[in-house]
Amino acid sequence: MVTRAKICGITTPEALDAAITGGADYIGLVFYAKSPRHLDIAKAKGLAERARGKARIVALTVDADDATLNEIVNEVAPDVLQLHGKETPSRVAAIKEQFGREVIKAIAVATADDVAQAREYADVADLILFDAKAPPGALLPGGNGRTFDWHALDGVAEALPFMLSGGLGPDNVADAIALTHPLAVDVSSGVESAPGIKDPDQIRRFLLAVKAAKQA
Repeated sequence: MVTRAKICGITTPEALDAAITGGADYIGLVFYAKSPRHLDIAKAKGLAERARGKARIVALTVDADDATLNEIVNEVAPDVLQLHGKETPSRVAAIKEQFGREVIKAIAVATADDVAQAREYADVADLILFDAKAPPGALLPGGNGRTFDWHALDGVAEALPFMLSGGLGPDNVADAIALTHPLAVDVSSGVESAPGIKDPDQIRRFLLAVKAAKQA
């Protein structure tokens, strides 16, 4: 199985072009004001149009209300909504039904007990994203450059296809793929030169590493 790749937190045409030409399957646009990767609607719309038809466009939100989601869907027209907050299973189901988009639900992981929480979302989300749990006091629920013990996902891929995130980069993504067998991998801070500043060369290196990786 070839592992898919998502470059999240795209903010510039240069980073987007590096992701597209490198073969990214998904590009992520962040709508969360506390994030250094946050986009206003106008800028996100321009990036989405540049990517449309070349990679799947993912809109990342954190506990967004219906009005915010409605604006994103109507103006940016993403293919996928990524829910990275504390959305309940019923909220995820409601968003999927109301907005007619595929939904990725992020689950924050520190231990295997956290992974078990994903079962609650298996019937309502199209894909689960396992991300490292943010440190105490962190402003962001993801994009913190932290990994978690990948053995917490032992055996999960057989029952639940998932996307892996959290501290991935060009130098460790192949090991992560070999150990956890994800459907896809997701990177944000791991291909940045500074918070919110994507490095096109790091993006290309990451995507090459994903393509070369073997699932043990």
